[in-house]
Amino acid sequence: MTFTFEPEAVVGVPVVGSPDLYPVRRIYCVGRNYAAHAREMGGDPDREPPFFFCKPTDAIVVVPDGGSVDVRYPSLTTNLQHEIELVVAIGKAGADIPVASADEHVFGYGVGLDMTRRDLQFTMRDKGRPWEIGKAFDASAPIGPLRTAADFGPVAAQAIWVQVDGVDRQRSDVSQLIWSIPEVIANLSTYFTLKPGDLIYSGTPEGVGRVERGQTMRGGIDGLGTIGVRMV
Repeated sequence: MTFTFEPEAVVGVPVVGSPDLYPVRRIYCVGRNYAAHAREMGGDPDREPPFFFCKPTDAIVVVPDGGSVDVRYPSLTTNLQHEIELVVAIGKAGADIPVASADEHVFGYGVGLDMTRRDLQFTMRDKGRPWEIGKAFDASAPIGPLRTAADFGPVAAQAIWVQVDGVDRQRSDVSQLIWSIPEVIANLSTYFTLKPGDLIYSGTPEGVGRVERGQTMRGGIDGLGTIGVRMV
């Protein structure tokens, strides 16, 4: 088979302890999955059904564990904001997955940033239009290496945090998720058949804020390492 032009290479994320890359198929993101963040965004923190949005695979920027990368400040925004997130990597396909068996579909976990053009997101939201221009832009999903579920262990109360130029912005723990990881997987799988290669950015805690050119974000999750991103 030939193509009309050379297709883009598959986006791969390193896996700690393995020479192989995890091939990314889709990126799903959960909105407002920490109660305090839901409140700071003007929403209801009650357990209404989770909602989702997507990013393209070329939103991925791989950051070495403990290292940092430069990322170009995106166009058409004056309010770029950081959202630190636990990322779930799917390793087994499934649809209508029961909560009780959802963990069986997890390959591993990583640290990610859901970068957001907040001004564009709010403009679209207020007009009742999709969020893509606020969420799905180039290089909007930095991520560190994945650790397998066996290496990481159960998702419990691991600290999650991000600093900007060494000053705390977001600091919480993943036990504060409104919808647990198994619940997120189960719910998402009623809308889409999940497959190996799917990443789920599981939501961000309170404290999201603006980042400017020249500033460096460093964030991490206990047991998953840290990543650094400098906006240029």
